[in-house]
Amino acid sequence: MKKLLRNTPALLAIIGALLLVPTVSIFAGGGFSQDFTDDFPLDNCRISTKGDNLYFPLKPGTLFYEGDDDGEWVELQITILRRHEIVNGIKCRIIEEVEWIDGELVEISRNYFGACRRDRGLYYFGEDVDIYEDGEIVSHEGAWRAGENGAKHGLMMSGRPLLGSRYYQEIAPGVAEDRAENLSLTETVDTPAGTFTDCLMVEETTPLEPGEVEYKYYAPGVGLIQDGPIKLVSYFYK
Repeated sequence: MKKLLRNTPALLAIIGALLLVPTVSIFAGGGFSQDFTDDFPLDNCRISTKGDNLYFPLKPGTLFYEGDDDGEWVELQITILRRHEIVNGIKCRIIEEVEWIDGELVEISRNYFGACRRDRGLYYFGEDVDIYEDGEIVSHEGAWRAGENGAKHGLMMSGRPLLGSRYYQEIAPGVAEDRAENLSLTETVDTPAGTFTDCLMVEETTPLEPGEVEYKYYAPGVGLIQDGPIKLVSYFYK
């Protein structure tokens, strides 16, 4: 899963930090980066395959997106499956992503998530990736799993997002190092699926691709509604 001017008053930062502990801290925790939190203890969490995170519901459903990305027509289908996978001893929900460019299948990935029942934080434990060309699998670039080759789980979405908080979503050195910063909680976003208010705006970067920046928007109760130029067209939850 991939990648202004900000005004965060000191009082808001202090209050938000207190609300987030121990879900996520605005300070680096594990040495992976001095600027982004990279240590997310789960000692006090009971990880579940179901979750009611406000901006990333972990329940069966399907979301479909499309849009023009630099002259290429991109279609993306995200399906929260009823299936599970054990990753690093944790039972995770599988979220499948299927992407087409100009009508041609380019990627299928199976992403593994778990929700903390105590604080509603959503954690990312890895993904299996199939890259396609002409209908054939040609690579598995970007695949990783927590507990293998130095990788560990990251934070996909805090239960209580804090403006200005910076955290790693993927922690697989040299393979997947996506990281995020929360920029706004008050965005209004127009999509083919409707107009959404009070949306979370997230900036995503990775040290593996310096200079590349992506912006994602999440609507309360719905989840991801825009990824760069790609917007939500339809969705349903079972």
